[in-house]
Amino acid sequence: MSTHRVERLKINYKTLEEFQKFREYGAQELSMLEDLQANIIENDSNSPFYGIYEENQLVARISLYRIDAKYDRYFKPAQDYYELWKLEVLPQYREQKYGTALVNHAKKFGLPVKTNARCRSDEFWRKMGFQPVTYDPVRDRGENPFVWLPPGVGLQN
Repeated sequence: MSTHRVERLKINYKTLEEFQKFREYGAQELSMLEDLQANIIENDSNSPFYGIYEENQLVARISLYRIDAKYDRYFKPAQDYYELWKLEVLPQYREQKYGTALVNHAKKFGLPVKTNARCRSDEFWRKMGFQPVTYDPVRDRGENPFVWLPPGVGLQN
C-alpha cells in the first residue's frame, strides 16, 4: 500500500478552484474567494486546510482549526485542541485510505481532536480511535461530537 503524503494547502485561487470539486463547497470557501479578490489574504502559510494530491489533483481534504483552551468545554485538563471539519475524499478516490491518512495527520499534532460525525460516519470515527461524548444540548447544539484523546487527556464531566 502506498503512503499518502498530506500537505498544508495554500489559500490561493488554484486551491479554491480545486475545492469546487468537493460536495461541501460552501460559504467558507466563497468568503475566502471574496477575501482573495479583495487582496486580504494570499498563500496563507497558516491555512487550516490540508490535502492529498494524486497526479497534481487534490483528491482529499480536511480542515483543522486550533481552538484556544479558554473555549474548551470537552477535555480535562482544559487545553488547546483541534476542531476537525470537512473531511472529504472525491468519490472516485474513496476506500483507498485517504481519509485515514488525513485523520492520522491531525492526531500527529498531539492535541485532542473534536469532530462531528455526519452522514452516518460514526463507524469510521470509532475505527479511527474517536469516541462519542455524552450529548449536552447547550454545548453541542444539535451536533454529534466525537473526540480523540491523546495520552493523559480525559473528558470533562
